[in-house]
Amino acid sequence: MEKQSQYEVDLGNLMAFNPSHHFASLPSSREELVKECLQEGTKLVQAIADQLFNLPSTEDIDGPLVSLPPPTTKLPRSKHLPKPKPPTKWESFAQKRGIKKRKKDKVVWDEQTGTWKRRYGYDRVNDDKDVPIIEAKMTDEPGEDPFAKRQAEKKIRVEKQGKNRMQNLKQADKVGALPSHVQLAVTALPITGTKAVPKKVTKHELGDVAGIVATSTASGGKFDKKLPGEKAPKKQGKQRKFLPVVEGTGIGSQEKEQTEKVLNKLMSKHSHEILNVDKAVTMYNVKREKKQKQRKDGQEKSSSTSSKLKPKNKPNKKSVKKGSSNKRKAK
Repeated sequence: MEKQSQYEVDLGNLMAFNPSHHFASLPSSREELVKECLQEGTKLVQAIADQLFNLPSTEDIDGPLVSLPPPTTKLPRSKHLPKPKPPTKWESFAQKRGIKKRKKDKVVWDEQTGTWKRRYGYDRVNDDKDVPIIEAKMTDEPGEDPFAKRQAEKKIRVEKQGKNRMQNLKQADKVGALPSHVQLAVTALPITGTKAVPKKVTKHELGDVAGIVATSTASGGKFDKKLPGEKAPKKQGKQRKFLPVVEGTGIGSQEKEQTEKVLNKLMSKHSHEILNVDKAVTMYNVKREKKQKQRKDGQEKSSSTSSKLKPKNKPNKKSVKKGSSNKRKAK
């Protein structure tokens, strides 16, 4: 407890510090330094835990809960304090005239549709798309489309609003109070996201890039139009050479020779893998047995059909004439 009383504990930040700590002797190796730091760190953590358990607590299902006191140590900010933004044109005008900003309702009653709609955004109140008929005015020019006129006026308003926004950003940039998202968009690179300023491209690098672009087509830049004063690219692109479609005695026969070479290489190297002798013999034997079976079945069928078509041999009976029998009876 005497040693723990020497520690400076800030429960608000859960931080402890020993101002009187010093090494008796400088550590000779990194392992000794790490060991000494771990020993001192365990003591500091124990001091924080002892003071936490001395605070008044409330019981909960998960365990005792403690409300931490306000921190006593002022920690430095990682970033500087944001500078106040300069007022925009409208804010300065409203301040001069004494116009106070009042909160508007997000939902407004739309008389055209008879429903509640948003004030701004999609499906808003008094949308131009919901207006089927526009009343003509005395100042309207004959033959002018009122719907097209509304769209043109809206486009002008949007452009004016964008110009005012850019002007406000320029004024904020002079003071150094640009919004954070604008600063990131200006300084960060699109791929890496770092704030490194891109280096200037040299003349040789531009020439190399131009040469690559010039030879990036299928023809290698042969049929592309060249600009006046454009030099030939240093690195010529490689063109793919295709064999002719129609066979002939000259170059047309090369395709046949190439395929034969590939097949010969495959057959010579992987002949044992391509042809499995045992499998081929078994397949041949199975086919042979099937054919023999089919022949036997065919012969049996033909013999059965021929036997059915032949007339059956009946035993011969002696034919007795009717007249002869009657004569014998009469005698």
